[in-house]
Amino acid sequence: MTTQLPPEFADWLRLREPADAAARATDLVDAVRRRLTGDRPLVVHDLGTGTGSMGRWLAPLLPGPQHWILYDRDAGLLDRAAADLVHAAADGSPVTVATRCADITRLAAADLAGAGLVTASALLDMLTAEEVERVVAACAGHPTLFMLTVVGRVEFTPADPLDGEFAAAFNAHQRRTVDDRALLGPDAVEATRAAFARRGVEVLVRPSPWRLGPEQAALTGEWLTGWLDAAVEQRPELAGPAGAYRRRRLAEAAQGRLRVLLHHADLLADG
Repeated sequence: MTTQLPPEFADWLRLREPADAAARATDLVDAVRRRLTGDRPLVVHDLGTGTGSMGRWLAPLLPGPQHWILYDRDAGLLDRAAADLVHAAADGSPVTVATRCADITRLAAADLAGAGLVTASALLDMLTAEEVERVVAACAGHPTLFMLTVVGRVEFTPADPLDGEFAAAFNAHQRRTVDDRALLGPDAVEATRAAFARRGVEVLVRPSPWRLGPEQAALTGEWLTGWLDAAVEQRPELAGPAGAYRRRRLAEAAQGRLRVLLHHADLLADG
């Protein structure tokens, strides 16, 4: 089934791309690089591609010819991602691309046949436990790199007495049920690790926090607005305090005084 996401979603993905790139755990890429044989082109299946930030970041870090297969339910995002993918690997080898408009939660092992690597970014926390089981079942047998999954922890400097209450409400929103789908939210990393472990697959987990400071004030403002909106949607009684809190925090960001450490985790399953 094809879906069309609002244009502002693509704008959000572009805004967060530098923070994503700075946060990702590069030692897991080193581990991927050591697994590459170099005797044939690397076929990478990128799940939930969005605007293609994973390919733009990872392809130039890996040597040898690569063929990226991009998956998303939004055909417009896929077209944009394919057009913007880099054309050269770390050693100058060619990088080619194909797209598949598909629901990644319905993939089977046969869809990923021949994959040398499966990747995804900022995806797992939006899935249910059942969907993670299906994705892991499809990926098992291939090295799999899932990056930037939220883990439910955020640290502000300076601190505010309301930080914890809004964080708890946001985490509850991440775990909400949507159209009979109970989202994993901050529980996604452990659910994914356990799903691979049940199949005898070793998993490495590394921290990959966003570190937002004065240079990322625009991103901080957009993220904070969305974070508070989700918290208030989950707990409408927080709407009053959220207004004053938002004004304080946005003023601090504009003045270059606000720093945010937003925790994520990266995961590498060793096939």
